[in-house]
Amino acid sequence: MSQESNATPAEQNNDASTSRRNFIKTGSSLLIAGGAMAGSLPMARAAHVFGSDVIKIGLVGCGGRGTGAATQAMNTEGPTKLVAMGDAFGNRLQSCLRGVTSRHADKVDVPQDRQFVGFDAYKKVLEQDIDLVILATPPGFRPLHFEAAVNADKHVFMEKPVATDAPGIRRVLAANEVAKQKNLAVAVGLQRHHEPRYVETIKRLHDGAIGDIIFARAYWNSGGVWMNARDSKQTELEYQMRNWYYFNWLCGDHIVEQHIHNLDVINWLMQGYPTMAEGMGGREVRVGKDSGQIFDHHMIEFTYGDQGNATKMMSCCRHQKNVWSSVSEHAHGTKGYADISGAKIYKPNGEVAWAYGNGGGNGHQEEHHDLFAALRRGEIPNEGEYGAMSTMTAIFGRMATYSGKNLSWDEAFNSQESLADVDKLTALENEAPVQPNADGKPTRVDGSPYPTPIPGKTVKV
Repeated sequence: MSQESNATPAEQNNDASTSRRNFIKTGSSLLIAGGAMAGSLPMARAAHVFGSDVIKIGLVGCGGRGTGAATQAMNTEGPTKLVAMGDAFGNRLQSCLRGVTSRHADKVDVPQDRQFVGFDAYKKVLEQDIDLVILATPPGFRPLHFEAAVNADKHVFMEKPVATDAPGIRRVLAANEVAKQKNLAVAVGLQRHHEPRYVETIKRLHDGAIGDIIFARAYWNSGGVWMNARDSKQTELEYQMRNWYYFNWLCGDHIVEQHIHNLDVINWLMQGYPTMAEGMGGREVRVGKDSGQIFDHHMIEFTYGDQGNATKMMSCCRHQKNVWSSVSEHAHGTKGYADISGAKIYKPNGEVAWAYGNGGGNGHQEEHHDLFAALRRGEIPNEGEYGAMSTMTAIFGRMATYSGKNLSWDEAFNSQESLADVDKLTALENEAPVQPNADGKPTRVDGSPYPTPIPGKTVKV
């Protein structure tokens, strides 16, 4: 004889909501110990409190994001000084130096003997008398540079994504454990965690504002990114590095380089990481001899939790002009709906139940305000774990679309597929990790001479 429940339907619904939330918070083996999902990060105490001391900064990677991050670091309260810079390309370093000097001339002290060019520039920057290093090279180099920065006892701000393959993720996680032992701050450029509008919206959803989260959506649909024309004087490696976005060993595909932001928000919402992924993708408008390797669209269904108590999330990212665009995240619950990116919560009938209002954004700046303020208080934030795991979520999705398979998290996380051995690169004359056909002819109908994935045929996990 079965035991009947005396709970009301509402109470039963509350029990289900509690059960689902408890799974996500405590039942998943995928959660990182210590509650490293943002918003409640534990803070270690520093041996040195910077207070009003000058924080000396080194910059590795002098492109647009490196220029922006260095500028934002120097926008923070308290004295800062940029004292060393490094990049693979001298023209990028000089352009960056002009840019940051135009904004903060009094905070830039980078004479020629602290301007380093080449594949070993990161080593030379780390040898300087700096307190914190900004890592903003193409992400394929991030695991190598992060590991070196931790070994050199430097606080780190590193841009997302933090790797382009699963071995790189494991390398970052291992280095992050060393950073914790050394009381080194690790910040990751997933800036939505530092925007008050996101923080407040996610807090309300965690507090049950729309009940049990039963479905979520995430989008990065935009017109695409830049392309630099090939110069006949370039080596193949230089061409790829100057067009790093189009090569997986450097970029990871746009699902990893851009859509990570939206996937990270859903991980934050769910307080965990997906267990399964299946999807589709391809190259419809990204065609021709200079189209690289990456897809122009991905659509993935992620599963959070066990199949019997799971929440589905639909992920979509696309690079295509003159079509509808959206960069946003959404949550659907048993008691309402949330436009997370819009910082609005709706009742089931469509009425607005709560809205953050204007402001509360500018995350690229806020993440630096938070990091430098913490260091001046003697606190040691660490965002390395969720930065790595959200990067892995994006890699997980890419693996699903490239292979056409239904994949488990464990399959993806434990993958041995390494896209490049960047440790061995020492000069632009080195052989590039990916080579075009010797005759330059296309490998498939999209016109690219580079190897590009074919779902159902190209299966690498």
